[in-house]
Amino acid sequence: MYRFLLSRQWVILTLVALLLIPTMIRLGIWQMHRYEERSARNQLVADALGAKPVPVEELTSPGHTVTSKQRYRTVTAEGRFDTDREVVVRRRVNADEEVGFHVLTPFVLTDGKVLLVNRGWIPADGPSQTAFPKIPGPPSGRISVTGRLMPDETTEASGIKNLEGLPDRQVMLINSEQEARRLDAQVLGGYVVQTAPEPKGDTPELIGKPGDENAPLNYAYAIQWWLFAAGVPVGWFILARREARERAQAAAPEETETTPAPV
Repeated sequence: MYRFLLSRQWVILTLVALLLIPTMIRLGIWQMHRYEERSARNQLVADALGAKPVPVEELTSPGHTVTSKQRYRTVTAEGRFDTDREVVVRRRVNADEEVGFHVLTPFVLTDGKVLLVNRGWIPADGPSQTAFPKIPGPPSGRISVTGRLMPDETTEASGIKNLEGLPDRQVMLINSEQEARRLDAQVLGGYVVQTAPEPKGDTPELIGKPGDENAPLNYAYAIQWWLFAAGVPVGWFILARREARERAQAAAPEETETTPAPV
């Protein structure tokens, strides 16, 4: 009855099914790994954002590489802004996906070291892309700044090319080593995204907190792939039963016609 399973068509179909099952299982396992990785990163971010603020020099120093556990930690610093040497970071977007600049201002600490502070986003509404934009000034004199600690930006991590030959006082990446050479100063590793004090007139526009990665989506994909894997043998069995039934129905009239009538 099931001799048709030895036909070329069904052998190929069976082999494809046998290949699909482990492939889908592996895809589900990969999605589950992605779920666990994203959940772990979300927890790291939540822990960092919820940690008690500490002085910035407790977590970073000149030449230091900000770690994943230090990322997004709230830090404080005492000093003054050096607006004469601030730069803007090109091709940055705000929450509404509008293209503009991030304002990167050196913050000179009381011990003379420099902390890079990303003061927020401004629109690219200058007379040209080469002109240095008009930037609202920060508070003058000695102040206290609070912000989230971030690692240096690199092309490898961000996908942003560090172009050369840019207009004066414009950069592509926020990188403490690069800025240390430009400023000829001791610059703390990484940089800080300012959260306080809030700017007058809400400009520059402060950068919001990071959102969670969509880990549950990967969990759903894992379940989906495993359901697909379970459905392959069920589908194969249904197709085989239907094929056997159709072949039996097609053979039944032939048997009736060739059977001799009783005398």
